[in-house]
Amino acid sequence: MSKIQMKTPLVEMDGDEMTRILWQQIKEELLEPYIDLKTEYYDLGLRHREETGDQVTVDAAEATKKYGVAVKCATITPNAQRVEEYNLSQMWKSPNGTIRAILDGTVFRAPIMVEGINPVVKNWAKPITIARHAFGDVYKATEMRLTGPGKAELVFTAADGTEQRQTIQDFKGRGVVQGQFNLDQSITSFAHSCFQYALDVKQDLWFSTKDTISKQYDHTFKDIFHDIFEAEYKEKFEQAGITYFYTLIDDAVARVIRSKGGFIWACKNYDGDVMSDMVSTAFGSLAMMTSVLVSPEGYYEYEAAHGTVTQHYYRHLRGEQVSTNPMATIFAWTGALAKRGELDNLPELTDFAHRLEKAAIDTIESGVMTGDLVGLWEGKAPAQKVTGLEFMRAIAAKL
Repeated sequence: MSKIQMKTPLVEMDGDEMTRILWQQIKEELLEPYIDLKTEYYDLGLRHREETGDQVTVDAAEATKKYGVAVKCATITPNAQRVEEYNLSQMWKSPNGTIRAILDGTVFRAPIMVEGINPVVKNWAKPITIARHAFGDVYKATEMRLTGPGKAELVFTAADGTEQRQTIQDFKGRGVVQGQFNLDQSITSFAHSCFQYALDVKQDLWFSTKDTISKQYDHTFKDIFHDIFEAEYKEKFEQAGITYFYTLIDDAVARVIRSKGGFIWACKNYDGDVMSDMVSTAFGSLAMMTSVLVSPEGYYEYEAAHGTVTQHYYRHLRGEQVSTNPMATIFAWTGALAKRGELDNLPELTDFAHRLEKAAIDTIESGVMTGDLVGLWEGKAPAQKVTGLEFMRAIAAKL
């Protein structure tokens, strides 16, 4: 069989631990037999990030700007324990955060739904897509641990030398303080990405913050979204038959739980991080969640929404058989390949990506699945637990 030829390479960002092993297996079992795979490879494994002073992460993001489409494996964001385990020179920042800041995009995360695995929230009949702002907030915050009494202040020195100053707290003892920021430009890009994506998929868009408490920070998000929608998107939404509305995040949570799904829920950075995990778990599994970073300039970066599956990796190193779900990582590859085919006018590449997704879903619906899904299974066929590699080979047989 002749392989599908690619015109433009994907930016390939390799990762860490168990997902790094799955990454190679997906290429060998499901992609390379059918595609003459062209990628520009960047090793974002933690050891190589240490060796390059994290320059490799910046280079991968810049390559995404050059080629337009990237696919990324899950990576470690080191904590103190990881610094010791990997003998790191410092606690390197999240590669995802670095890439998102450079691309200035919005992360859209949606569950992969299969018949036989029903959401915990029984009335959710359609996927809920989380649109997560990909810049600022706690991920770019400056923090200080305070060792005793004193006054913490928020100070802004303008370019002309004038100052704005507010007292944060008069500390009577030990404490902690954190300074967050965001940019009108980034919030504007976030709004445009959300409105454009809603029009592309023809789904209602919800946006939520806590502007009643955060009367400057969160209220700025609300105002920018409102002004852009009224000026540029209101008529387009009406023509498409979809709606946009804003509400407080606590009200949004209540509405989401009561809804039937089938909409986009836009959240600030941290809110989106937490809510996407909640939504994916309620739909079945963190390993059944797609994730794509979309920038207003038209750059796309596809990745799994979960981490590096550390405990499975340690068991794998001990020689044990592990049943790690590769679905989200497979869908990262298929999303990137489909977009590459769309941009390069290669319908056969896009068609292959869609067929691979269908084969993966059909494999689960036939009863063959990894261990994380067995306890959730309510399908007609008996559940057959397999390893991640066995699952991929079952998909290949379906394909």
